[in-house]
Amino acid sequence: MSPTLDQMREAQRALETPLFSGLAGDIEVSFEFFPPKSDKMAQTLWESVETLAPLSPRFVSVTYGAGGSTRERTHAAVRRIVNETSMPAAAHLTCVNATREEVDAVAREYWEEGVRHIVALRGDPPEGGAAYKPHPGGYANAVELIAGLKRVADFEISVAAYPEVHPDSPDRQADLDNLKRKFDAGATRAITQFFFEPECFFDFRDKAVAAGIEGEIVPGIMPVLSFGAVQRMSGLCGTGIPDWMEGLFAGLDEKPDARQLVSATIAAEMCRRLYAGGVRQFHFYTLNRAELSYAICHMLGLRPKV
Repeated sequence: MSPTLDQMREAQRALETPLFSGLAGDIEVSFEFFPPKSDKMAQTLWESVETLAPLSPRFVSVTYGAGGSTRERTHAAVRRIVNETSMPAAAHLTCVNATREEVDAVAREYWEEGVRHIVALRGDPPEGGAAYKPHPGGYANAVELIAGLKRVADFEISVAAYPEVHPDSPDRQADLDNLKRKFDAGATRAITQFFFEPECFFDFRDKAVAAGIEGEIVPGIMPVLSFGAVQRMSGLCGTGIPDWMEGLFAGLDEKPDARQLVSATIAAEMCRRLYAGGVRQFHFYTLNRAELSYAICHMLGLRPKV
């Protein structure tokens, strides 16, 4: 029986050079952590920091809970990274539930402690599902926050971008216009919300350039630790989940090791396709677990630096 055209194509793909062979290791990476809620979680966080530090990330960031609910824990985690590692630390800062004076005071304290990088976000309301309302005496949005931070000190500022449109934006163009205002206000780079199809990022990047946005746009990569958790987070931020993805994770809820292998494969292949499209900067949402992000960086050719 003669092979079909599809079978011959698949055989050719199987015989080609392995997908990750020969990569130059010329990527730059950054990692995001969240502040721990307990001593045990603090230990896990710090083990992850120490595991990823040899990859010499451009920076590592620590998130800020809804409504500023983790302000002190965020500050403590950032302070420890500054004091005990050589990695540049970035602190997340939002507009929610704080006056301008309070936000400025936090920013000044960070600057005095050696933090030169802020991830400036509008932030989410503390009540899940509630509509966002600016604080009467606070910054109304990320654009105002960026301008305020620049008045405090000459911070490096990262902001958020949404390849699949922010849930509060009326349409794609309004979302792009808002992103451009962030850069015009002083943003250094934009880090995207996580996504699962490379074409999603490429399409967004092209539209951003067409909208006059010239700043750096870095894809945010989130390896899947729990498919159920990803479904919940995707619903909140408007990220689409491909049909094929659910099939690959089906039946792995009670098999964490197998799930981790599947997750690393999916994320690494997506990063490889992004790399083929010219991407050289990646930002990993680690969820305070280093193994998946480290494995993906390794497959992309990045090695520890002495």
